[in-house]
Amino acid sequence: MDSHKNIGLTKTVGYQVGVRKTFPISQQQAWSLITGEEGLNAWLGGGGSIILKPGHQYRTMVGTGEIRIVKPLLQLRLTWQKEGWQRPSTIQIRILSKDNNKTTISFHQEHLADQQIREEMKRYWESRLASIEESIQKM
Repeated sequence: MDSHKNIGLTKTVGYQVGVRKTFPISQQQAWSLITGEEGLNAWLGGGGSIILKPGHQYRTMVGTGEIRIVKPLLQLRLTWQKEGWQRPSTIQIRILSKDNNKTTISFHQEHLADQQIREEMKRYWESRLASIEESIQKM
């Protein structure tokens, strides 16, 4: 069997993907970039009102979901079902503070249907991190 076909496949959560990047910003700045209206629209799609409270259901132009966990400055966990997907995935975003005003932003997504969607979402999260980097350079 070709082992490359099952990259990111787990027994319990289906296909998963994780990307992370460290930025020269504070933990507070990172949280604001992720959870501010502009940030939420950038990674969940605009057109909806997203209230960061556990149990809040949301709908954007690209999908629907529910907020599960909100730990200010540290973690967000939510479901996200893009249009056309058979079932929701789970996204976890962590903000990890480092020394010297450096902070890592980590996106981890589980319950992806297949390898193709995993690859698509890997590129998607990498592009989100790249756009965060661009917005930091403009600060």
